Amino acid sequence: MKIVTLMENTPGQADCLFEHGLSIYVETAKHKLLVDTGASDKFLNNAEILGVNLQEADTLILSHGHYDHAGGILPFAGRNDKADIYLQKSAMDAFYHKDEEQERYIGIAPEISKLPKVKLMEGNYRIDEELFLFTGVTQRRLWPSGNKALKVKRGEEFIQDEFIHEQYLVIEEDSKRVLISGCAHNGILNILDKFRELYNTWPDAVISGFHLKKKSGYTQEDLDNIRQIAEELSKLPTKFYTGHCTGEEPYGMMKEIMGEQLIYLHSGDKIYSL
Repeated sequence: MKIVTLMENTPGQADCLFEHGLSIYVETAKHKLLVDTGASDKFLNNAEILGVNLQEADTLILSHGHYDHAGGILPFAGRNDKADIYLQKSAMDAFYHKDEEQERYIGIAPEISKLPKVKLMEGNYRIDEELFLFTGVTQRRLWPSGNKALKVKRGEEFIQDEFIHEQYLVIEEDSKRVLISGCAHNGILNILDKFRELYNTWPDAVISGFHLKKKSGYTQEDLDNIRQIAEELSKLPTKFYTGHCTGEEPYGMMKEIMGEQLIYLHSGDKIYSL
């Protein structure tokens, strides 16, 4: 399995662009696939620099309905009209970041739903023996506090986003299972519990943001939650690769607890061995 970070918030390989967004490219025995496309078309530039031919990609999976993961879908579809595009139907809802300071649309382009290769999912879906998508994470244990400002607009009303539009990819190859989640808005521990419920085991590797990043200072509760998450992850037989919405300060705290079990993925970084 070959894994390349086509886009992430922080600089990594020389000449690779970076932005607030995430895009992961994966090659398996049967697939060349994308999980998310960053906030713009910049990931296309990085793909060329990194020697990734996206015209050969056969599958694109959108982890959830936010612009910083879907901004490159339309530019990608302009270059590749063969890849199937999987997203939850609810990812097309009107999502906002709304608090006392701002009201900002953070959803995805409506035109995406009209693309010929788009498949609007409702719940779990098995693509083939290698690829499986699951949803339905409803637990709220250590639910990221940053979610509180994330809303769905229904008519003129803003309601709490419950992230039913978030889906998670499981890749099965060579007796290994790799779990890929964009931001883990539903909480990485809850997502892992759902994985355990489905497979009766833990994944060999996880690639995911943890949605712990905050613009302002962290409360004591935030810091305690970050440590608790790291402590629980450290007990699992799983390697974790993170970045994007995890935040550098939370990552540093988690790294102290998890050591080599936790690795940060920068823009352009590659995973050679899971």
